[in-house]
Order: sequence, then structure tokens, then C-alpha cells
Amino acid sequence: MNKKDLSEADICDRYITPALYDAGWKKGQIRREYSFTDGQMIVRGQMAVRGSGKRADYLLYYPANQPIAVIEAKDNKHSVGAGIQQALAYAEALKVPFVFSSNGDAFLFHDKSGTYAQIEQQLGLNAFPSPEELWQHYKQWQDLQSVNQDLLTSSYFVEIGGKEPRYYQQLAVNRTIEAIARGQRRCLLVMATGAGKTYTVFNIIWRLWKTKVVKRVLFLADRNALVDQTIINDFRPFGEVMTKLDRRLVDNENGEITTAYEIYLGLYQAIIGNEERDNLYEKFDRDFFDLVVIDECHRGSAAEDSNWRQVLDYFSEAIQVGLTATPKETKYVSNIDYFGEPIFEYSLKQGIEDGFLAPFRRIQVGLDKDLEGWTPEAGEYDDNGQLIEERDYNLLDYDRNITFGKRTQRVAEYVTQFLHDGDPMRKTIVFCEDIDHAERMREALANVTLNRGLVLKDHRYVMRITGDEKEGKAQIDNFINPKETYPVIATTSKLMTTGIDAQTCHVIVLDRRIQSLTEFKQIIGRGTRLRPDYGKNFFTIIDFRNATQLFDDPDWDGPPIQDENFGTESQQTGTVINTEAKGNDDGEDVDDNDDRIGTDLSVRIKYRVGRQEFEVAKERVSYYNKDGQLTTESLKDYTRRTVSEAYQSLDHFLNKWNEADRKQAIVEELKEHGVILEALEDMVGKDYDLFDLVCHVAFDRPPLTRKERADKVRKRDVFAKYGATACIVLNALLDKYADRGIIAIEDTTVLQLDPFAKLGTPMELVRSFGNKQQYKAAIRELESLLYENRGA
Repeated sequence: MNKKDLSEADICDRYITPALYDAGWKKGQIRREYSFTDGQMIVRGQMAVRGSGKRADYLLYYPANQPIAVIEAKDNKHSVGAGIQQALAYAEALKVPFVFSSNGDAFLFHDKSGTYAQIEQQLGLNAFPSPEELWQHYKQWQDLQSVNQDLLTSSYFVEIGGKEPRYYQQLAVNRTIEAIARGQRRCLLVMATGAGKTYTVFNIIWRLWKTKVVKRVLFLADRNALVDQTIINDFRPFGEVMTKLDRRLVDNENGEITTAYEIYLGLYQAIIGNEERDNLYEKFDRDFFDLVVIDECHRGSAAEDSNWRQVLDYFSEAIQVGLTATPKETKYVSNIDYFGEPIFEYSLKQGIEDGFLAPFRRIQVGLDKDLEGWTPEAGEYDDNGQLIEERDYNLLDYDRNITFGKRTQRVAEYVTQFLHDGDPMRKTIVFCEDIDHAERMREALANVTLNRGLVLKDHRYVMRITGDEKEGKAQIDNFINPKETYPVIATTSKLMTTGIDAQTCHVIVLDRRIQSLTEFKQIIGRGTRLRPDYGKNFFTIIDFRNATQLFDDPDWDGPPIQDENFGTESQQTGTVINTEAKGNDDGEDVDDNDDRIGTDLSVRIKYRVGRQEFEVAKERVSYYNKDGQLTTESLKDYTRRTVSEAYQSLDHFLNKWNEADRKQAIVEELKEHGVILEALEDMVGKDYDLFDLVCHVAFDRPPLTRKERADKVRKRDVFAKYGATACIVLNALLDKYADRGIIAIEDTTVLQLDPFAKLGTPMELVRSFGNKQQYKAAIRELESLLYENRGA
């Protein structure tokens, strides 16, 4: 057989894989067709479609946990190096240093590590490097020659049927293990909310613990929910050696603490003492813990006089790993100053692009008096009989210095209508100014007429979940549990800003000022979990306060950079602002039980005005696109641009359409480019063929319905050359086309359905055309006739 007639898969099977085995690579070190991303969700309107993921033809591992080389294969019609640029792009994403391309004749080798004499060289099939050779060069590249080899080659926790780390989680674990192996004592991991920080750090701890590099571990969090979720879920494999660190571990008679466990998880507020209680952490020896992990470490742990620093300083000899989605870099506080530059970063943009995190659309809503402001008349009194100070009031004042009952009502009506236009059972968080506002919003939502039946069915349809309210806080676990229906709508202020793993949260409503980029990123993070199995492919942000202008901040999803003024003012004055004791400079409440830090409602809210009407003055819908930008592009404009980018011209599209053996290939190609076919049907009509939908929307060609196209073919009486049975089959196929479209008649399984099943078996029907090839030729002719009128 001519080598050039072989498919790419044949080239892999006959030449590339045998060359790897001959070089000493074992089956367990070779991953074929390694898919490492899921493909970005593209959103328009209420619909989403998943784009294509990234897949490397080969990924090679030295130990089971460490990928070190990628190979891109091509068929023999291509040159040896035809796949090298694609392979380099995959290597950049996977952070592997050794890159190969092959067409079955030889290998082109590109060395990204700089440890070989040449950057690129061609190697014969019998000269592929051995695993040991590449591993030695990898260790030279990462300065790992003299470190603990058992730790480097240790494996992740493996559970039969359980999940494996995603490529970026694997990379985060490996980079941290390597840093610790080299002697680094403080490490910072920056990973977007929803990217699996806890699962990642579990594998870091597991490998360190199993290799006995560390024996005792302290995991610190600032929310009870985080601690409890971690124990039940990701840390479950630690079993009996793990415990929650709280005062139940203290012997009341002698004051000593139980030291029999190896993995301790604690709420830092619970282990730090006060006027009535001793510090729990001081009951351990300073060298008791070998590793301290600080979750959500942006919340003050790097400030010199913060409560967390007390714990970190006490266990200063331990390895310390900080985790955060939002590293804090101000002139007063710096995670980077304490932990050093991040070991690993994984941004929201990257997570969305990879298809692991949910994209979003933004709806900016401007109410008339929000845009214009409000000024009382001279001598005007509020609902409580107070004389209203005569000045201009604006959004900065609303629900802080002055409240408008009908504004709250109008926001509640808008949110309710939005939910009922789709699925009213979509989990929704409404962020309010404070507890008083959250309670008024709860009442307003419960009283909207559209919600009446839902609230009567279960009062938990809408609930206030704030730090002061026992019943609401008790429902947090139900709200975040995908399997629990209620609560559906949660009104809150600060309590649900962080530490709440709301996997199925579809809607985030912003009706509060957000001045901190850190807090804003945490709030947006409540929606970034992607759960297609529960119908969540994206989430929606409804913004009534122009808070989403923070998306324009270059630091919104950029790399963490230390503030150039960090340390200058504090060191000169000898003071550091404590951003934790009474709520930090972001306005974040650190205490679970206080959602009103810095808020005296009797002083701050002065006026209540119930008579002022509010109406929606403007709306603007924008989408997070594949380039990580918010765009207001309409579905039609987006589709026109996307199809034009894919096919350049109508003629190019027509040629691709006609050349495709199966039109399903065009469907897949359009999906890869982010064209949402269901949305096109909603826009143009469900009676039109895919061909007409694209030609009409992208190229302004008048469409024909499927029935119109089928009728035109019938009128031409072109089936006379076929036998009686074949003519009946072709006419029935035209009926199927008119009903279900071109994809349906391309699949031979259609012959198993009525009315074909009544005419004979699929084999018999195919034979009525002569043979299978002649049947396929008839189908191609039928398709050609259907599309002779191209909508021109």
C-alpha cells in the first residue's frame, strides 16, 4: 500500500506508536488523542453552544503525573514538520518543553527547554528520545536534579471511577510540588473561582503526605461552609486521620488539645482567641504542623497585623501555601510580598476559553431616577415625617441615605419578569446594600404577582440569606445543592459574596455599590461554575448600579502585580491598616455572623420615600465573547460576522456545502465557530433548512422552506429513471427532508423508520437502487437537486 494513501490514524498505528515503543516508552506513558479542554460555551440570547476543544495526538508522561512531551501527527501527504506549530500551541497551553511533529517518515523535534544544542532538529523514526533522556533534560530545565525524586514521581490520589485532575490542575500541583522540592517555603496559587482550588490543593497535600515530606497539615478557611464542604468532599480520602479544628478538641480539665490527627481543618475565627478564650493554635507546639494551607488568602492574611498573620507567624517554620482567585495587591496589603510571585495562575478568561467555566451575558438596566438623580421639593417630608435634607440624591445615596419603596418594587418586577421569560426556577442571588435592603427586596419579590403561585407553593422560593438571620443562613446548603429546588431566589448583602459554591446559580443581580475589584471578582465568581448536566451553560448578570463598569478595569482578569506603592506609606509612618478586625478595606465582612459591619441603620438611612415612581429608561445587553471581551453585538450581526470569518464569501460557503459528503460536517464546523443553529431557527423560522438559515442571515439571500425545496424537486419529475420501489423511497426521503431537514436523510438508519419499514428491510430498499454505492449516488443527486436554487 502506498504510504500516502494511509490516513492519519494509520500513520500513528503503523509508524509513530511503534517508534515510541522502540524508544522505550511504555503503554502507560503514552496518551493518544488527549483531549485537554472541553471547548468554550458561546452564548447568544437564551442559548449556548459548545465550541471545539483542544486535543493533542500524543501526550507523553515520564511519571504518571508529569506530562513532558507532545506529538502532533499528520498523514503522509504532509511534510514532517507540518504539525509543529499546532504542537507548539498545545505545548504552550500544557507547559511541556519537548515538542514533536511527524508524518510517519521522521520526527521534527522542537526543544523549548533550551537544554539541547539545537532548538529544532529532524530525527529518524529510530532516533526518538527515550523516557529517561527527556526526563533528565526536564529536570535540568526545572533545576530538579538534586531534589527528592520520590516526591517528584509521586502520584495523585486515584479512585476507581473518580475524577482526574484537569490539565491546569495537574500543572498547578506539579509546579507547587517542584517548588517545595527545591526548598521554597511559601507558595501562592491564583485560580479563578470555580476552577477547583480545593481539589488541586488536596492533591498537593496528598502527594506531600504520602511521601512523608509533611506529616501534619493545617488547612485554614474563613467560612464554616468552606471547611465543612472540604471535609465532606475533596478531603474525604484522608478519612480518620482528618478532623475539624475547634474547641471540642480541647480537654476542659487540663486545657490540652488533641494532637492525634494529621490533617486539621479550621475556621480561623474559631481558633483565634478573644477576651474570654485562649488561642487554640497556641495549644500546639510551633513546629507541630509541617504545612499550612490558607484558603481565600486575599482576605487579610498578608497584612502584618491581621488575625491570620498571627497564625502564620506562629507556624512560621511550616511550608505555607496560599490559595485565592483574587490576590490582594494594595499599598497596604500584598499577597505577593508575603508568599512571593504566584507558582501558578489560571484566569477566568482562560477557564471560559477552555470550556471549564461558565461564560456570561450582562444586562445593564438604567432606571429613570437612577440616571437623573432625585431632588426633594423644598420642605418635603419623608414617610416617617422627617424633613428631607434639600440636596441632589443619586445612586450612591439610594438604600443607604434614602430608600424608595417603588424603586425596590421596580427592580423586583424586572428580575421576576426576566426569570419568568425563561425558567422561573433558575437559582438567583440578589446582592443588596445591606440587611435592611435585602429584607425589603425579599418582600418585594414575594409580592410580585407573577411570583404569587410559586411563593404559595413554597415560601422558600425567595429568602433572605444574611448573617443575622438564622432561618436564612440555615438554607445556604440547600441553595447551593444542585439537587435541591429551594430556595430559588436569595437576597443578601455580604454573606454570599465568597465561600459559597453555588454551582447552579444562573442569575446574579447587582443592586448595590461595589467599589472593590476584589469584592466584585468574588461576587462574579458565584456564577462561574459550569453545570450542563443541570442545564447551566452560562449565567446572566443584571446590573442596576453600573457595578459592571469594573469589567473595564485592566486588572479585572489580569495577572496579579504588586502595587508600586506597597510598603512605602506604611513603612514611613510605622502603621499598617488592619483590614480584618472590623471588616476589611473592601467592605467585606469577615465574620459569618455579621452582615452589617460598619452599618448603623438608624444613623445611615435617614429617609424613606414611598411615593416616587421608577421606570426602566434603558437596557443594554452584552456578551462575553471568545476573545474575553464584552460585546453588544446582536445575534444576526454575530452570526453574519462568524460565518463570514469561516467562509469569507457566499461562493466559498456554497462550495463547502456541495463538497461535503455529509452535511453534518458543516453543522459541526459551524458549531466550532460558535454559530448557534437553534438561535437561527428562532430568528428566521423552524421550517427552513440549515442551508437557508445561514445564507439568509449571513449573506442576505431570500430563504426557501424545506417544503418549498422538496416541492420544486417533485415538479421536475426527475425520478423516472429509477424503478418503482426506488421512486417511492426517494419521494419518502423528500417528505423526511421537508419534515426534519437534510441531516435526517443522509443517515441510512432513516430506512428503518416509517414509512420505509413498511416497504421492506433497509437492505432490500438499498438494493432497489442496485447497490449501496448507487443508493449513495442517488442521495447525492437528490441533495444537488434540492440546492440548485441557492436562494439567489
